[in-house]
Amino acid sequence: MDNPLYSMFLFGVIMIALTVQLIIAGLIIRRGKSAWLTDMQKRKVADLPHYCRLFGNKLILLGLIAAVCSYMAMTSTEVNLRPIIVFGIGLVLVAILMIIDYRRCSREGNRRAIMLDILIVSGKYPDYESGTLVEANIGITGEKITYVGKERPEAKEVIDAKDRVVSPGFIDIHMHEENIKEGDKWVISNMMAKQGVTTAGGGHCGKIKQPLKDFKAMIKRLGGSPVNYILCTGYNYYRYDVLGFGHYDKTEKDVWDKIREYMKEDLAEGAFGITFGIEYDPGLTIEEIKYATNVSDDPHLLIAAHYREDGALAPQAVQEMIDIQESMDKKFQVSHLSSCAALGKMKECLDMINEENAKNPKFNFDTYPYNAFSASIGSTVFDEGCFEWWGKDYGDIMLTMDPYKNVRCTKEIFEDARKNYPGMYAVAFVMNEDEIADAVANPIGMVASDGILNNGNGHPRAAGTFPRVLGKYVREEGRLDLITALKKMTLEPAKRLEIDHRKGIIKEGADADITIFDPDTIIDGPEFGNIDVPNRGIDYVIVNGKIAVKDNQILTQQAGKFISYFEK
Repeated sequence: MDNPLYSMFLFGVIMIALTVQLIIAGLIIRRGKSAWLTDMQKRKVADLPHYCRLFGNKLILLGLIAAVCSYMAMTSTEVNLRPIIVFGIGLVLVAILMIIDYRRCSREGNRRAIMLDILIVSGKYPDYESGTLVEANIGITGEKITYVGKERPEAKEVIDAKDRVVSPGFIDIHMHEENIKEGDKWVISNMMAKQGVTTAGGGHCGKIKQPLKDFKAMIKRLGGSPVNYILCTGYNYYRYDVLGFGHYDKTEKDVWDKIREYMKEDLAEGAFGITFGIEYDPGLTIEEIKYATNVSDDPHLLIAAHYREDGALAPQAVQEMIDIQESMDKKFQVSHLSSCAALGKMKECLDMINEENAKNPKFNFDTYPYNAFSASIGSTVFDEGCFEWWGKDYGDIMLTMDPYKNVRCTKEIFEDARKNYPGMYAVAFVMNEDEIADAVANPIGMVASDGILNNGNGHPRAAGTFPRVLGKYVREEGRLDLITALKKMTLEPAKRLEIDHRKGIIKEGADADITIFDPDTIIDGPEFGNIDVPNRGIDYVIVNGKIAVKDNQILTQQAGKFISYFEK
């Protein structure tokens, strides 16, 4: 027992026993007996026999290394650490090889053994890292993208995307359809889906229209929605609709506290942030807004605001929003900059936003690609003095509903509509086209529709925003390149919402939200006065792995789901 070589002999014996165990286990697993594998291995690796052979071979290899170490120890004439070092190195190398085998088999095994639900072949997807379109086949299983590559795995359904772009589904970070009742139609969301949108963000401009829990319950009752839905809580809704304060009323801190309690409930239900429509309620002070934004210390919440004033005062309105953002540690989004600044002040406003964004990337904006805005004719937007302010006339306002559907205003019609039909949406042709293009092309801004309708009537932006950007501003006018435009519609809003690990990108493991379109023909169809004209060039829209739209026909209104802030 006092012999110093005894320890070497004992190590050799242990290595012999380990050799026998490893080789036996390796032979058993190699023959497909997987009981000794972990549940994760058996669950993740579809081609289990192939993986068992590889795994068993590695165990046998480790057993052979143990045998060599046993021989080295038992034949050694002096005490040394070489057998232990050799076995340690061998163990590490075999472990690395096992990990490589597992990773390869969990991907390739699945490709070989699992029948894909959908395989999109011969298309090109935007690779945002390289800034190029990459040709690949894309496989979908369930709600996820499970394959991106050159192979052609078996699939239940194959979509030929030759000469097509296979884009991540468009994300509309700012639209309006927040109050659907059971039995009602998803009018705006259907239009979203038809233009390639797979995820829409509602509750903007302070107008959520109902508590978040009610909206969630509604989606559950209806069995889903045409697109995925993200909501913010709207400050104006609680200030005006719930508590009954007038648009120009000033309020005190006790009111602010009441509104914060309502918003806390929405945030607890999964709201992504807080929105304001400052122009719609001019009584809102910057102190009230700052107090509201501090309802939570969460730096990941999104704050978005419809400006206070447009036209000549647009820079002042943007500066107010910069001041708000700098008072907190949250993301801030200037809503639809187009209708704020495209009245002669776009360059100045873009310069201000770009400068602030360079210092603080949390500050950003969205915009839509039309030279006309829309709001209800009874809103404060159309209060006395608006025409002088814009340098426009009554005839630049088009009404969208009976008894004045598609009618250009006169003084008499304008006043009658304001008095008797205040909820009627009006379209105001007051913005400059070149400034709209500048906003769309700006590197940091996102494309968003601000889509809203009343009984299916209103501005065509609700139905044609995204194909319009790709057709008019990319292909026809060359204001920006295709990859940049797609990034503004997909990855950038996904990053803004912090869901870019699952949406806004084509990769294995991402949500199967996909829009397939022809870059040579895509263009918006909806017109002012007739929003039902179909878009062109969009072949398929896939939401959560289900084909929701094919050739402009809605196939399902239940593929979408509510996305909670806590599930992102």
